[in-house]
Amino acid sequence: MTTWLKITLPVAALAALLPGLAETKAPAAPSAQSGVAIGEITRAAQDFLGALDDAQKATASFPLDDPERQNWRFIPIERKGLPLKEMRPDQQHLAYGLLHSALSHQGFRKATQIMSLEKILFDLENSSPKRDAGRYFFSIFGTPTATGTWGWRFEGHHCSMNFTIIDGKHIALTPSFMGANPGKVASGPREGLEVLEREDLLGFELINACDDEQKKIAIIATVAPDDVITKEEKRANPLTPTGIMADKLTAPQREKLQMLIEEYIRRYRAEIADQTMAHIHSLGWDKIGFAWAGSTTPGPGNGHYYRVQGPDFLLEYDNTQNNAMHPHAVWRDFTNDFGLDLLKQHYDAAHAK
Repeated sequence: MTTWLKITLPVAALAALLPGLAETKAPAAPSAQSGVAIGEITRAAQDFLGALDDAQKATASFPLDDPERQNWRFIPIERKGLPLKEMRPDQQHLAYGLLHSALSHQGFRKATQIMSLEKILFDLENSSPKRDAGRYFFSIFGTPTATGTWGWRFEGHHCSMNFTIIDGKHIALTPSFMGANPGKVASGPREGLEVLEREDLLGFELINACDDEQKKIAIIATVAPDDVITKEEKRANPLTPTGIMADKLTAPQREKLQMLIEEYIRRYRAEIADQTMAHIHSLGWDKIGFAWAGSTTPGPGNGHYYRVQGPDFLLEYDNTQNNAMHPHAVWRDFTNDFGLDLLKQHYDAAHAK
C-alpha cells in the first residue's frame, strides 16, 4: 500500500454525528451568524486597505481573477502582496486585525506562534536572510464590499490562509495550511513550545485507540511519505486508500476523530466553524475515512502521517522532516478550494440574469 488519503471536517457538526453524544445538537442554519462574521471580516479588510498609501495599496491589491490568487505556497520564498516589514506599526495593527477577524483565538495564536519561529530559525541558521518574521504577506483580491465577491490571503513560511467571499453571504476557507519548524523548541527561553502539538497528539491517540484488526485497515503504509501528499497543488483530488471508515470505529474512537477534525476547523471563528461542522454533519460517518502511515510511537525520529478524508474534504498531517520534528498540516476542499465552486454558482446565476 503506497498511495494516500485526506479529509477535513468542522467540529460542531461532527458532534451531532457521534453516537453517545446525542445531547449535542447539530447547529441550525447558521447563515445569520456567518453573515455577521463575513461583515466583520469585510470591514476589517476595508480598514486595512484604507490605511495604506497608494503604492502599498497597489502592491497589496489584485483583480479577483488574477492567477496569483491560486498561487499558494508554504515554503520560505519571495511572494507577491504587501509584507508586514513594509508596513508602519499602525498598518500592522490593522493587518493583524484582519487576520484575527477570520480566525478564532486558538487559530490566531497558532498563526502568530508559527511566525515567531522564524526568529529561532534565524538564530539557528547563522542569520539566514530568508528567516524573517516580517516576510508574511497580505493580499486582497477584488474589492471588499458588504455585498461583494472578493478574496484575501495571509501567507508566509508555514502559514497560508486563503479566503473567498461570495456576494457578502458565503465564505470559503481553503486551502488552509499550518506547519512548524522546529516542531518543538528544544532549548532557550521558549523551550517546549510545540505549535501543532494537538494535531500530533490527537492523531496518535486515535490510531493507538484502534485494536489490531482496525489497525490492519487504518494503517496504509509502514513508512510515512516525506510530506503531505497534496503539497501545494492548486486543486486537490481525493486520495486512496481511504483507511478505516468512521462508522467502523467505536463511539469513543469516533469522539477522538471528532476532536481531531475540530482541531483543524476551529482555527476559524466559531460562526464559520459551526457552519462547516453543519455541513460535515450531513455527510455521514460511513463516508469519512481515517488513514495512517509510519510509526505509531510518538517521539523524535519516528516519522508519521495521517489523513482524514470525506466526500468533499481532506485533512493531511505529515511529520517526517528534520528527524520528525517538522510537521505540516493542511485542510483542502475538493470542489471549493479558493471558493471555485461557489464562484461558479455566482457567475452562473449572474449569467442567467
